[in-house]
Amino acid sequence: MIQHAAGIMQIDADYVAHGLASVYLIRQGDRLALIETGTAHTVPHVLAAIAEQGLTPEHLDWIILTHIHLDHAAGAGALMAKCPNAKLVVHPRGAAHMINPEKLEAGTMAVYGEDNYRKLYGALIPVAAERVVEAAEGFTLNFNGRTFTFFDTPGHALHHVCIHDSLSNALFSGDTFGVSYRIFDTAEGGVLLFVTTTPVHFDPQAMRASIERIAALEPAAVYLTHYGPVAADNTNVAQLLASLDAFVAIANAEKEQKEGRVERMAAAILDWLMARAQELNPALDDALRRRWLATDARLNAQGLEVWLSRQEKSSQ
Repeated sequence: MIQHAAGIMQIDADYVAHGLASVYLIRQGDRLALIETGTAHTVPHVLAAIAEQGLTPEHLDWIILTHIHLDHAAGAGALMAKCPNAKLVVHPRGAAHMINPEKLEAGTMAVYGEDNYRKLYGALIPVAAERVVEAAEGFTLNFNGRTFTFFDTPGHALHHVCIHDSLSNALFSGDTFGVSYRIFDTAEGGVLLFVTTTPVHFDPQAMRASIERIAALEPAAVYLTHYGPVAADNTNVAQLLASLDAFVAIANAEKEQKEGRVERMAAAILDWLMARAQELNPALDDALRRRWLATDARLNAQGLEVWLSRQEKSSQ
């Protein structure tokens, strides 16, 4: 657990590898809120962090999801079962899937296979409808005297919100403000930051608008689920938008050659990311860079494939 400003605690989600995904426990007086739940395997770490605060699960009032992709939300039902006073806050498009997760679970299992699905995510537990709060654009939440304001931020997912915290002037961005792994950070404060275009709702225009909206809020920090706080300064916004333009250009270059294009897009994205990482931190081992970036390159290519297919269907 990493302690940040204004009672914000970052907990590693124990997802695939340390430093890949996080959740945020926020303390205000003797009350707690959690942003993101991680997977079912994250739940013991959250409960341990609560205990380290000298508090109990009964002190957790709000469990907030930026969106319902399972690396962010699979632990919601299990954690709600442990925290009797908590309400689950989620985008209106995601609420039904938390109340009845069968379709969400079946769809994910079909992609990963049951064994791998269980290893990654555990099991989805339904959340009682009366404990679910839908957070649409402009929704505000009074968390023991500090205000959370919700912004509808599509681009990565249609069921995505970002949350502004009044006390810290920080924004919790889920996947809308990209990903940035601390392994790439430089001693001078440089970070590698790039968008995530994973399936199935990627929309480049909406993503650009959401990124620019976050930057316009001028938050003191943006807390990424993957992984930790970054600045919303001009340099970071520029590299984030550059990655968006690069990934879209890679996809558009493959429009006419459907056979094998996911593999070609993944290779091109990986080459682009490797080049940016090399420019930022040339001392970092090349194999280490590749190990950290290859999965994102493949997932981003899969999301771009869905986007291209959607365009092709709409033009028919």
